[in-house]
This record gives sequence, C-alpha cells and structure tokens, in this order.
Amino acid sequence: MATLEDPLEVGGVEIPNRLYRAPLLECAGNGPDAVETLIDDLEPAAESGVGLVCQGATIVRGDGGCAAPGMTRVHDPAFVARLERLTDRIHDHGGRIFLQLEHGGLRSMETWHADYRRAHPDLEQLAVSRPPWPLRLLDRLGFLHYNVHVLSTDEVYELAADFGRSAAYAVDAGYDGIHIAGANMGIVQQFLSPFYNRREDEFGGSPEARLRFLAVVHDEIRERAGDVPLITKVPAETPAPPVIRRKLSLEDGVEIARRLEKIGYDAVVPVQTSVTWDMSIVRGKYPKRAWANEGLREGYDAAFGGPWRTRLVAAANRLQSLQYGTEPAWNEAFCRRVREAVSIPVFAEGGIRERAQMDRLLGAGARDPACDAVGMARPFYAEPRLGTRLLETTASRVLCESCNNCTVPQVTGAPGMCRTPSVLRKRGELERAGAYDQGSQS
Repeated sequence: MATLEDPLEVGGVEIPNRLYRAPLLECAGNGPDAVETLIDDLEPAAESGVGLVCQGATIVRGDGGCAAPGMTRVHDPAFVARLERLTDRIHDHGGRIFLQLEHGGLRSMETWHADYRRAHPDLEQLAVSRPPWPLRLLDRLGFLHYNVHVLSTDEVYELAADFGRSAAYAVDAGYDGIHIAGANMGIVQQFLSPFYNRREDEFGGSPEARLRFLAVVHDEIRERAGDVPLITKVPAETPAPPVIRRKLSLEDGVEIARRLEKIGYDAVVPVQTSVTWDMSIVRGKYPKRAWANEGLREGYDAAFGGPWRTRLVAAANRLQSLQYGTEPAWNEAFCRRVREAVSIPVFAEGGIRERAQMDRLLGAGARDPACDAVGMARPFYAEPRLGTRLLETTASRVLCESCNNCTVPQVTGAPGMCRTPSVLRKRGELERAGAYDQGSQS
C-alpha cells in the first residue's frame, strides 16, 4: 500500500509524492503577462508541497483549436522559452511540472462562441470526420456553428508533428513531462471515439486504427523531445446521452489503456466523459451565483449570441447538474479496472474531496489500490496552497463545494478562481490560523 506522501516514478522521473494538481484552465493567454499569470496560478501548489503540477491544456497551433477563451498556445519556441521562469519556480519548491497539450477540433471556440466566430469568419474547425448527425442538427437549429475542415491523412501526420514540436519546446524550457489531453471532447478523443471517427484511412475504422493518432503523437514526441515522461487521459464515454449508440464503453477504455502501455506511454488517467461538452467532467451543483452575476452578463451574451441563448444554456446547465450530481471519486471503478490491466502508473481524478478517499484509492484498507496518484482540479481554485493541509496536517476534507461558480465564468474569459463566499470565508479563517503555512501541524 502506498501513502499520499510516498514518491512515485513516472517514465524515469521521480515525483516526490502522489498528490497532483490536475490540469485546469489558467486563462493566461500569450500576452506580456502570461508567464507571471501562470506563476501566480501554479506556484502556490508546488510551494504547498504538491508533488506534481499539471499546467492546463495548451494549444499546439497558432490558429484555432482553443476550446475556451484565454488558453495558452505553445507553438512558438520563443514564447515557450519564457516559461522557463515558471518551471524554475516549481523546481525551487522540489516539485515537478508537466505540460498538457491539446487541440480542440470540433470543440473549438468558432463552434460555439458567437463573438469569436464573428471576429474570425474564415477560421475552420479541424475535424476527424464529418460531424456526427446530432451536432449537424444543432448546427441547423442555430445552437452551434460548423465550418469544418476534415483532416487529410497527410494533415493528420502534420498535426501529430505539432504535438511533437510543442513537446520539444517544453522540454527545452524545463518541463518534466508531457500530458496529452486525451479526453474532454478534444481532438484526441475525437480520433478515439466511434461517435466522431468515421475515417476510412489508416486513422479510422477499427479500434486499433482509431488509436493510431496517439501512437503517431507518441513517436513524434519521442523523436523530437526524447524520453520525457508521457501520459495521457483515457476516455470512456459512459455518460453520453442514450441516443448515442456509437461510443467508447468502459471495456473500450480499458483496452485503450492496455494498448497505450504497449505503445510506450508512461502513465494513464482514466476518465468517464460524454461525447459532447457538458457537465460530465465538472460534476456538481448548478452554479446559480455565477449565472446571476450581472458583471458577467455581457460576457455570457457575447459568448452565446444574445440573452435568450444565454438563458437557454443556463437552463441546460441546470438540467445537467441534476443528471450528473456530485458522486464522489466518480472515476474510481474505471481506474481500478485499468490498473488491473496495466503495469504503468494510473492517475485518478474527478470528484475526490476527502483525505479518506485518497487513502482508499491508494490502497488503504482491504481492497487493492485503484490508482498510483491522486489529483484534484477545482479544489485548487478554492485553496491554491491546498497541499499543506493535505500533506502536513490532519485535514480531512477540502473546502471546494463542487458548485461550479468557478468554471462557468470562464466562457467569458474570466480567470479561474473561487467565487463562493462561504468557501472564501473558510479559507480566510484557515489562512489566519496558519493552516497553509508549511510546517504547520494543526
């Protein structure tokens, strides 16, 4: 049995403990303050003792591909070189930092963000195949907008090379590993999923062919960046709507993880996610406070195309909050099945909020471990220096209430931060009590 405080080796790199900050949207962009914004967002986790910090999804191309406003692009080696300031700061605290690489594909902003689409009228979405019929229907009804460019075989190879180039820039800047955004409805999941992938070339058809894009990405990263630790999320599309028949089952997800180990990936992160962008990845309460925020109203209307569309999205958000609920550690069973099938480390995240859950996932008690490392995302918005409370004190639960008042405003480009007064009040009380000071023993 491992404990949260035990080190873990991933691809030859030792991580000092098994608590990690899962990828979040930092909203740093690429402007003159981008590096400082990332330092402000990420350094507190490492300072508090978190063993691994995963910088959130960064885009491997200079145009298109962003799934939300404010995403950072890492296609430019000159910009990525500036990020050495960030990696140095993480290393100063004894932590490790992985960079998550992504491209949104059909989930890109030109699909759903009205103002962005008007500002970039000629920008196409990269697509694995022609959009599935439910998405085409939403296009006809005016809820989404598609102007797709289906990737040719040569263009698929070039996109994989972009992942490799960005990984090489990151390694030169001091990043300790690469995290591929293999779920959350981005382009990688679109290659893996039979819902999206109807290709007839070497990248489509069979489950093995749908996995080939990740294999080529692996080869490109190995060729350009060397033997840097390489991990990826592994999706199972179990929360998908019942009308969707072609999707990835849990068994499919386990098989993908098994094949990824053979390809040469160093760790996997199994997650249950839908085939569409919904609350399956941020399960929790309906964020009433966020939707009622008058200061964000103009941003919502700009994103969704007007007041009535904003109200419609908010109503869908309310329904999905009832559908997905707040089941704790909702990926546990999936992680357990994957860990039984592979010998590489398995990372668990999704609704983990209590130290007892973490201990159980790592193998405390009679059951075998479900994972080798435990990650959280939204709790770090609520408590940037959360690691101190979990690793050094007797804290039993994080403050995060999974209320999603932090996530919904991000569609406007607002920074990721906790906006729930009750949580902020409790954090202030803990700060005054010294609970986030290293060496505290409360």
